[in-house]
Amino acid sequence: MLAYGRQSIDQDDIDEVVRVLKGDFLTTGPEVPKFEEAFCAYTGAAHALACSNGTAALHMIGMAIGLKEGDQVIVPSLSFVATANGPHYCGAEVVFADVDPDTGLMTPDTLKEAMTRADADRLKAVFVVHLNGSLVDLQGIAALTKAAGVTLIEDACHSLGSTYPTGKGTGSIGDCALSDFCSFSFHPVKTITSGEGGMITCRDPEMAAKLALLRNHGLERDHTLFTDADIGFEAGSGEANPWAYELQLLGYNYRLTDFQAALGRSQLSKMTRFGPQRKKLVAAYISKMAGMEHLVTPAPNSGNDDVVQHLMVGRIDFAARGKTRRQVMMELRDLGVGTQVHYIPIHRQPYYAKLNPGLTLKGAEAYYAGCLSLPLYPDMVEADVDTVVSALKTVLGG
Repeated sequence: MLAYGRQSIDQDDIDEVVRVLKGDFLTTGPEVPKFEEAFCAYTGAAHALACSNGTAALHMIGMAIGLKEGDQVIVPSLSFVATANGPHYCGAEVVFADVDPDTGLMTPDTLKEAMTRADADRLKAVFVVHLNGSLVDLQGIAALTKAAGVTLIEDACHSLGSTYPTGKGTGSIGDCALSDFCSFSFHPVKTITSGEGGMITCRDPEMAAKLALLRNHGLERDHTLFTDADIGFEAGSGEANPWAYELQLLGYNYRLTDFQAALGRSQLSKMTRFGPQRKKLVAAYISKMAGMEHLVTPAPNSGNDDVVQHLMVGRIDFAARGKTRRQVMMELRDLGVGTQVHYIPIHRQPYYAKLNPGLTLKGAEAYYAGCLSLPLYPDMVEADVDTVVSALKTVLGG
């Protein structure tokens, strides 16, 4: 069975995890900072903070920028619910932006429209999503957020390894050259995995320090930063108490374990193979689907050839084929091809629909109506793409 996505784990990944499991530290040890350093080197980020998952990363960013009840954020409706939930956990009201019906991406125009529905005095941040690995127009969107004086956060859980134009050259996703923060997920179906896990990159050292506190309950253990001498230092001698810690703000237990970090760092070292293989498989899909436009069309990327796709999405007119999406998925499964749908527009989910009664976002709904995620992961070979395309022709009547 070809799954729509799965982890690619080698023996050296397993060896790294076993090495840590046999060592002294399973958590709060040396592996997390090593992973963060490697991630900075790979993405060009100034700071990287590992955490327990991509949702925690989004929540931590919201806390770091001080989101609270009464604030507003703009989020594209076409994403996993975590993109909206993260800032909403902080109390912020979510204003949903529409997306391009072909790519599923927020655009400068859809952001402008969402801004007309937001309160300029309460709008604090914009979250963009590089859906499937295709990239939003960061230059255009960054110009809008800068003019509005709001924070720009990239949800880059799908786009590790991609590059983008900065206006002054080429940047790497995660370097935050045009944004304030960038978040990543290392769930098993993502480009690399640590089992579960997430990462935040940013440029601001003060924000990096705050994020480090937020992921560990808000506890400070550096005695040079203590604010209460009675807790931190021995009376009389002034020597630091070795056991002391201070709760300086309210945080969460969003730490990544050392064995997860070891797996993540091992996986990151494989991007020289994972990235090109994903590009090769996507190119094979596009080539083999060239004569199938009447059946299924690959969702276009953002016009950037240096994109590492997380998902291979086909767009299908199910009504024209005389079958429901469920029928197509079940018939493909019977032929050994697994598929998935990414995503149900968030504004249509019952929780958010109650908060946004009557909201219609035609681009998101049009994209959702025809999208189907096809198998894509580094352990696939071109013959697997042939299998998928052949199954599509069989099921869709081509």
